[in-house]
Amino acid sequence: MIDADVVVVGGGIVGVATAMTYLERNPGVSVTLVEKGALAGQQSGHNSGVIHAGVYYQPGSLKARLCRAGAAWTKRFAAQQGIDFRVPGKLIVATRPTELGRLAALERRAVTNGLRPERLDVAELRRREPHVRGLAALLVAESGIVSYPAVVDAMARLFRAAGGEIRLGAEVVGIGEDDRGVTVEVATGAPIRARRLVACAGIQADRVARLAGVGDGFAMVPFRGEYYRLPEARSGLVSSLIYPVPEPGMPFLGVHLTPTIDGGITVGPNAVLGLAREGYPKWSLDRSDVAELIRFRGFRRMVPGLLRTGLGELWNSAVKPGYLARIRRYCPELRLADLLPHEAGIRAQAVLEDGSMVEDFMFRSTPRQVHVVNAPSPAATSARPIAEAICAQVDAG
Repeated sequence: MIDADVVVVGGGIVGVATAMTYLERNPGVSVTLVEKGALAGQQSGHNSGVIHAGVYYQPGSLKARLCRAGAAWTKRFAAQQGIDFRVPGKLIVATRPTELGRLAALERRAVTNGLRPERLDVAELRRREPHVRGLAALLVAESGIVSYPAVVDAMARLFRAAGGEIRLGAEVVGIGEDDRGVTVEVATGAPIRARRLVACAGIQADRVARLAGVGDGFAMVPFRGEYYRLPEARSGLVSSLIYPVPEPGMPFLGVHLTPTIDGGITVGPNAVLGLAREGYPKWSLDRSDVAELIRFRGFRRMVPGLLRTGLGELWNSAVKPGYLARIRRYCPELRLADLLPHEAGIRAQAVLEDGSMVEDFMFRSTPRQVHVVNAPSPAATSARPIAEAICAQVDAG
């Protein structure tokens, strides 16, 4: 007996976007979304809310192509659904002579990716952002901000209105496939039988993929992104998103100042190796998660190359003045008292057995399943076009 035409595993923004999109493309079919916790309870609900424009990504990559399409869709969707969003633009600020060449390379990449960045000199930077200091900056006017939990809520509402079913508290513990369909076993309740399965499991993507027999050769490594929030009196400090020039060879964008949709400003994130896949409080530790990391050959191969950077991130996490020093490179007037507590996020990063981090979005599939196994930033921005690509693959199968 078939319970659903398609079952979607994972209630983050990519999973909910996929469920909604599939029903839009195939009216009248049955789609069930299962999520062990709450919708947008993990990465989708713990991020800086940035609508990325697509500056950083390798031209021709999925990230580059889908981010551009996703940014445009996210703005349209927010406007249609009455979700507050703004487009204040982003300034990528070079504070050292050694960063000027990397800034120029980013400018060329942005142009290749279809953007129209504007190079600012010292005087123009100071005119636009009086509290920011730098040798030069790149203005990316298309960058915006939104509440991604609000976007997820709106998509879930449309999905339900179209006849979709959402089951919360349904942790997937087994996946079986035969030539007629897929059986999904959940920790509580009866198994779900479906013709097709899509897994958008975020930080648990490798474990869900292993249940389906497609989880070999990689593992998810959690990186904690720790944030602070500026006091209300500092809410007008900057009007744009302020980013440093990212470090070469790293997938992280550095500690930035981000105006939020509620009128505040967040500071962060850094990138500290997480010791718990779903541990958001500081110093969270899950011994089984750590043991699994250590057993993974790719993690052991990754560590030497990141040791220096990782120790620096850990120091700045433990020692607040170290964190502040990174921000003061481009905003020197900030003080320790300005860094107020704010919730952390966790970046789910796939790492291969050779120790390399997967740079692009990555998928694994079987005749009846599609697994999203690497979808870090800008996945929230790119959720709709990722969903369209998944749905096309499901329909083609």
